[in-house]
Amino acid sequence: MDGISPDIVAEHGLTSEEYDKILEILGRAPNLTELGVFSVMWSEHCSYKSSKKWLKTLPTTGPQVICGPGENAGIVDIGDGLAVVFKMESHNHPSFIEPYQGAATGVGGILRDVFTMGARPVANMNALRFGSPDHPKTRHLVSGVVAGIGGYGNCVGVPTVGGECNFHSSYDGNILVNAMTVGIAEKDRIFYSAATGAGNPVVYVGSKTGRDGIHGATMASAEFNEDSEEKRPTVQVGDPFTEKLLIEACLELMATDAIVAIQDMGAAGLTSSSFEMASKGGVGVELDLDRVPAREENMTAYEFLLSESQERMLMVLRPGAEDTARAIFDKWELDFAVVGHLTDTGRMVIKMNGDVAADLPIDPLALASPEYDRPWTPSPKLAEVTSDSVPAPDDPLAALETLMGSPDLCSRRWIWEQYDHLVMGDTVQRPGGDAGVIRVQRPNGEVTNKGLAITTDVTPRYCFADPEEGAKQAVVEAWRNLTAVGALPLAITDNMNFGNPERPQIMGQFVGAVAGIRAACDALNFPVVSGNVSLYNETAGEAILPTPAIGAVGLLERFDGSVGIALPGDGYALVLVGETRGHLGQSLYLREIAGREEGAPPPVDLAVEKRTGDFIRHAIADKLIAACHDLSDGGLLVALAEMALAGDTGAVLEDVNGKIAQHAWLFGEDQGRYLVAVRDAGALVSAAQAAGIPAQKIGETGGKELILQGSSLALDALRSAHEGWFPGYMAAG
Repeated sequence: MDGISPDIVAEHGLTSEEYDKILEILGRAPNLTELGVFSVMWSEHCSYKSSKKWLKTLPTTGPQVICGPGENAGIVDIGDGLAVVFKMESHNHPSFIEPYQGAATGVGGILRDVFTMGARPVANMNALRFGSPDHPKTRHLVSGVVAGIGGYGNCVGVPTVGGECNFHSSYDGNILVNAMTVGIAEKDRIFYSAATGAGNPVVYVGSKTGRDGIHGATMASAEFNEDSEEKRPTVQVGDPFTEKLLIEACLELMATDAIVAIQDMGAAGLTSSSFEMASKGGVGVELDLDRVPAREENMTAYEFLLSESQERMLMVLRPGAEDTARAIFDKWELDFAVVGHLTDTGRMVIKMNGDVAADLPIDPLALASPEYDRPWTPSPKLAEVTSDSVPAPDDPLAALETLMGSPDLCSRRWIWEQYDHLVMGDTVQRPGGDAGVIRVQRPNGEVTNKGLAITTDVTPRYCFADPEEGAKQAVVEAWRNLTAVGALPLAITDNMNFGNPERPQIMGQFVGAVAGIRAACDALNFPVVSGNVSLYNETAGEAILPTPAIGAVGLLERFDGSVGIALPGDGYALVLVGETRGHLGQSLYLREIAGREEGAPPPVDLAVEKRTGDFIRHAIADKLIAACHDLSDGGLLVALAEMALAGDTGAVLEDVNGKIAQHAWLFGEDQGRYLVAVRDAGALVSAAQAAGIPAQKIGETGGKELILQGSSLALDALRSAHEGWFPGYMAAG
């Protein structure tokens, strides 16, 4: 191995074979700065070297898609000259090491991914996974992560309108923090990252560069071990007030014709942003690091290039536009510096102190990153769990109360009340329902009648039991959640959280999950327009549950046409739409009541999902449905309880064909089902049956109790169990 010792190469996360490829590309040994550039660009986090073979198989196009994967965020047409811009991304490793800053900068990074495309951010979501509530670090991690998300999102003034939070021991040593941002842009004012025009100035804007976050991308591409606590210096430090200024300054400059290309400085900072812009545009770049605004003294070229300091952007401007841009950034009190220019050499030349610190070919480095076809083994199929093998509860309503007060089903109010979910004044449906709903404003502030529905979904226990079927279920649950509020599902973003891909069984989980997402998206015309892969989520060889989180966006032509989960009052009929077979494998009833975590997950019939979802959406549009909730964790009885609590209205369940006594009917997690409240049950049931969709009236709303076979459970008692777990758990620390 020429030039640099094997130990130094290994410390940079590069294999000896990858180093040999570097020697071949350069025709010489790299210096340390150049090695650092290769290490971050070829990290798993930036290059997707273990996953891109499979990601290429996902459906990414459709008549509604303006821009699919490959840019900072995906873009979908929502009509009337408007587009929705969105993406979800992980900040898992940093959030475990430093929960507040890790989560906060995760929010900041995904906001930049969206507004760099020319979109004003209008909503945030998050999908959180923590370890067992009994683990000694879990409470601390929950507290820090929630505070970090709230602290950043609230200060920057973008509402957090929903999300997920679950607990499982597989996340004890490696939590997941997946952040999603949605923005609105004028369809003809979208900005991309491909740099063009030799001689055009390259401009740095935003905050000054420090030493925080160096090797953040490399750290995010490695397993944790007992030394992980020492990695705090690789966690970035965020400033949401600067981010707010940066949003406004960038959007103001975007209203001019000054910008040729723009890229946020995220993972791998100045290195990644400059290389990606140059590679996409087929140009070269010359940068002078002496011009980069710095907040620390005596920084080296290596540190400047690999720093992941937050709230920074890189732009290519049209010649002569520098003064216009400088005036805008001066007004917003942000740093502005011309740090280089484009060339026609196809090379990245980095200068500092009058010397050449790095001289690298752009395309061989950016495009020739390794692509691995790693060995994989399929996950073994698990046996079905028959309902007669699962003991029925002595009292179904007591079992319901236990489930509603369990960590995975209890109210998340303790979390979302720390988030400002009403800022901007466009929130139509608050957290706690199937999907967040916001009213659409044009970037100039003009109000429209349109609404956007937004959700995040995945059931990791299903994905562990059967990665393909579990990933299918994640997509169809997102589809159902958008449908349940009346929205037309448009597209998804994915966040693929898995363990070490060098282990064939983990790689097999990934391959299976991609296959499931592909099948579901094809069947539902629900393309993948952006996403993120986070691998090596494990500690000391123990991997997380496979967690392919799905973020999704849907369109309401009228925001005031959405429905929620709350029972609207007394005297409504309850109709169950979809077929119930009583699937208890991998159900929360099986885990929380029977103490077993086993079996195959519920199967997904994609044709049935499409047919049933389309029916529900049309029924909502036709004003036949007053409240709607898709059935998922906990099954029918949990869905009814959530609707009753949301509307402070009780219900009586009827004995339908003797099934009311069957615990599998009450708690089974069969897919493709909705529980709806309607005035005219006969009309809805007839319409469903005409469409070939099972539907039956199962009860009526009224009172302040849930009544089942003569037994009753007061809503106050149910609410106490449901609302009490989270505050009690956090207060106990």
